[in-house]
Amino acid sequence: MTTMTEASVREFKMPDVGEGLTEAEILKWYVQPGDTVTDGQVVCEVETAKAAVELPIPYDGVVRELHFPEGTTVDVGMAIIAVDVAGGTAPAAPAPAAQPEAPQEEAKPVGSGRQPVLVGYGVAQTSTKRRPRKGADVPRQEPAAQAVQAELNGHGHGPAAAVAPPRPLAKPPVRKLAKDLGVDLATVTPTGPDGIITREDVHAAVAPPAPAAEPVPQAAPTAPAAAPALAPPATYDTARETRIPVKGVRKATAAAMVGSAFTAPHVTEFVTVDVTRTMKLVEELKEDKEFAGLRVNPLLLISKALLVAIKRNPDVNASWDEANQEIVQKHYVNLGIAAATPRGLIVPNIKDAHARTLPQLAQALGELVATAREGKTTPAAMQGGTVTITNVGVFGVDTGTPILNPGESAILAIGAIKLQPWVHKGKVKPRQVTTLALSFDHRLVDGELGSKVLADVAAILEQPKRLITWA
Repeated sequence: MTTMTEASVREFKMPDVGEGLTEAEILKWYVQPGDTVTDGQVVCEVETAKAAVELPIPYDGVVRELHFPEGTTVDVGMAIIAVDVAGGTAPAAPAPAAQPEAPQEEAKPVGSGRQPVLVGYGVAQTSTKRRPRKGADVPRQEPAAQAVQAELNGHGHGPAAAVAPPRPLAKPPVRKLAKDLGVDLATVTPTGPDGIITREDVHAAVAPPAPAAEPVPQAAPTAPAAAPALAPPATYDTARETRIPVKGVRKATAAAMVGSAFTAPHVTEFVTVDVTRTMKLVEELKEDKEFAGLRVNPLLLISKALLVAIKRNPDVNASWDEANQEIVQKHYVNLGIAAATPRGLIVPNIKDAHARTLPQLAQALGELVATAREGKTTPAAMQGGTVTITNVGVFGVDTGTPILNPGESAILAIGAIKLQPWVHKGKVKPRQVTTLALSFDHRLVDGELGSKVLADVAAILEQPKRLITWA
């Protein structure tokens, strides 16, 4: 792909559509070469590790070229579309199916146009100098141009930016590992592709040097040992197996669950509770005019019960700061709701759920579920959660041992509500019963505290009038 040099052509780069994300997949183009676009018009939909997001173009003009076809994963900071802001009508040929080379946008003077920023802190200085794709002819910026580009990205500090050393290339988990181990990435020798520092590089930097081997007398020559037999290459039955690339939401979910399971020591407790009175209250609220047009279901009252339990046991609402060795107590509750979507599991949260009335909570739950089903959940809606609820009962499952959402202290799993024989007032009667499971981070939550929270939730669901007396 040829880099355009006309002064009227603007290159729109892949922005950072979520905090710290490094790449996104182009799902769909809404424009083609030759189309006229206006400032703020959505030109494509991309999928990050957190959500699908529509990208608006930040200027008027005519599309000259689409640098990548649909289905391509593009690094943040790489140009994805060229627009002739002077209104030219000579479009270039559309991008081929093969992955094209990455164009490098020429540095522009300060004030020549706004940097495309969607969510987070925009395109960082290093994102315009990411590793080039193989075969790409990436022009080298002079120090002065680097300083100007840094100013455009909001990271410049005058002339000093021109002489600043380049930032080492490493992914966020590797940077966190280096910080935890006290390793300066600038001193690490990278072995990854295109100069990227890997986890092994960081571990090698802190490993003690191997002691010098003691000289040993030379033994008499012996027959050479037989070379170990190579393992046969793995074979796959393509007729009866389908291999799906791990990317997008599935990739992010896998990384988050592995990180959570092997970082936070999980403890899960269970309680089986009679929720017959809660189910009767659900039916009564459906007829209440205050809930007209709102969806009232058991999840609403269970969510409120958990919020009341947290209010009675505020220490459970916290997070663990490994870097500073601190427990961060949260004086607010952003209530996460695990949602299964066609793209995979996501956990959007209701901001400041603790401060909402029951009708407000019902409205927020309805909007959250509808947005998730439509695939329109934004990255911001999935950040900052403090505790989460996962409703496995909708699948007919009695209970489970849920894994914590990273950075949170607890997650409550709701089992299926079933009619079961239950001792009620000294007699065995059919009652509506469910099992609750609470997993919590044992670094933050002791067994006593976790047990109190779960017991309070159960007590409220057994006697929902406690929503009034305890709140």
